[in-house]
Amino acid sequence: MTAITAADRAAFREEGFVVIPGAIDDRHLAMGRRTAAAMLMAEPPVPGHVGPYFLWPRFAAPPDAGQLPMRDDPTGHASNGDHGLLRFYRQTGLGELAADLLQPERPPEQPGFAQLATTIPPSPHRPGGPHVDGISPPLPDGTPATFSLLVGAWLSDHSESNSGNLWVWPGTHLRFGAYLARHGADALSKLYPEPYPPVELGDPVQMTGPAGSVLFAHYLLAHNIGGYDGPPDAPMRQVVYYRLNAAGHRARWRTAVTDPLGEFRQS
Repeated sequence: MTAITAADRAAFREEGFVVIPGAIDDRHLAMGRRTAAAMLMAEPPVPGHVGPYFLWPRFAAPPDAGQLPMRDDPTGHASNGDHGLLRFYRQTGLGELAADLLQPERPPEQPGFAQLATTIPPSPHRPGGPHVDGISPPLPDGTPATFSLLVGAWLSDHSESNSGNLWVWPGTHLRFGAYLARHGADALSKLYPEPYPPVELGDPVQMTGPAGSVLFAHYLLAHNIGGYDGPPDAPMRQVVYYRLNAAGHRARWRTAVTDPLGEFRQS
């Protein structure tokens, strides 16, 4: 099984993300693709649609899991404790890999939902800037839907740029954390309608790599979806995203966003 190395942890702490090639073997990659194909057959995009298209299956939380209360599912579907994307998460060992980035006493909780993110060409979109997840709408208690790690399992090849790749702004998790340390964690809720705080962004980087790679990104990392310059008959890009909480994250979310490396291992 692929392992997270000390160099991976160092890169994650400094840049706010790391891509692990070959984390998903061919057998499990085929499983994920079959699940995605069945979901898209059941809920296809409208004819002629180009650009991003998302599905949001929800999972039933196990008893006493301490899960983040699940937000409304845009598809309107009931929770499913045996969804194919939850089996995919478990059988690929994504939780175990994520645990290698988190503090040993704070393993990831089971995700409450997934996002099947697809991009259909041609889509000439270029991000005007980044965003942070979870500030609109807030959770029922009015707090932002923060989490610890964004985990992206690449079902399709991402070797070429401008092919539906995710864009990230390296190091912004640290600058965002410093901003919240100065202004208070509740400044996160006050950002809306702005998508990201007024911090130095630097230059964006497009995430590239082969199918079967897995992206781990910090919650505070500036990111956005990019366009897809391929011809209309090019295959859609497919990624399954999971938003993971380190154990107990919701009880200490204010500390987590003002000390952005506090939930993560040093080496």
